[in-house]
Amino acid sequence: MEGSKLLRFEAWEAEKIKVPDFLAAAEELEFGYQVTRLRMVKGLTQAHLAEMVGTRQPSIARLENGTSAPSLSFLSKIAKVLGAKIEFKLIPDSK
Repeated sequence: MEGSKLLRFEAWEAEKIKVPDFLAAAEELEFGYQVTRLRMVKGLTQAHLAEMVGTRQPSIARLENGTSAPSLSFLSKIAKVLGAKIEFKLIPDSK
């Protein structure tokens, strides 16, 4: 099953490059995309990452697909396991 997820992720990557509207939508999922990419680079499944963080696989899936608003403590655990740091930015509105 993980192989089919990898193929979908690779297709998502290819589509992101080709379609401008897709790129805009992808930016909304940026954090989830980054978690997915780092998890895959580390060779972890969602279930394994969830176990390492102390949660369940559906929580990781919701984070990766952008359907959850995780707490900062949860994000910190994810970042630590993935060997990453969290960076937030406030960008002034151009209006």
